[in-house]
Amino acid sequence: MTAVVLLGAVCWHLATLFLAVTPDNPVKNRYAHMINGHVYPEFPQGWQLFAPEPLHENIAIAARVRTAGASGNPRTGQWSNLTAQDIAAVQHNLAPSHEHQNMLRLAWSFYRNSHSRRDAPIGVRGILFAEYVKRIALQRLEGRLGGERAVAVQVRVTTRPVAPPRWSDRATSAQSARHRTLPWWPVKDRDRRGL
Repeated sequence: MTAVVLLGAVCWHLATLFLAVTPDNPVKNRYAHMINGHVYPEFPQGWQLFAPEPLHENIAIAARVRTAGASGNPRTGQWSNLTAQDIAAVQHNLAPSHEHQNMLRLAWSFYRNSHSRRDAPIGVRGILFAEYVKRIALQRLEGRLGGERAVAVQVRVTTRPVAPPRWSDRATSAQSARHRTLPWWPVKDRDRRGL
């Protein structure tokens, strides 16, 4: 019985992946909601594996927390380079974690694409991605607080253009490094859950 269920699950998975990459057809159009619900976001088709686009910019993300000590006086901590932590976790590691390679970078990309330049969220997804970035920063900094309670977190992003390779026809960016400091986000008890 287990083998039949397992075989059915494998067939369903392969069929939905196959239909997801085929051109439009009546079956794909009729069951598009079920197909997309299974395929995305875990199994999207990405051609970058075969022809990756070189990075156009290096992004460094740093965070700091404001704490309330035993006296209740707020204290602002130093900036901690979260991107450097990820790079250190990947270097000289034969099997680096997907989390260390991509979580922070993708979280920032989601945030940037779901917020206005003035950091106003665009729809519900903007609020969700701001919470995601905040929780990543809290998770990385929580162990360094020495028993103090975090009451706010702030994120700063530095973007530096990457020169194109010699063989590329892409124009060289004349921009220098750009810095973007987000406003302080208050930390509530629910933000600490699961850290």
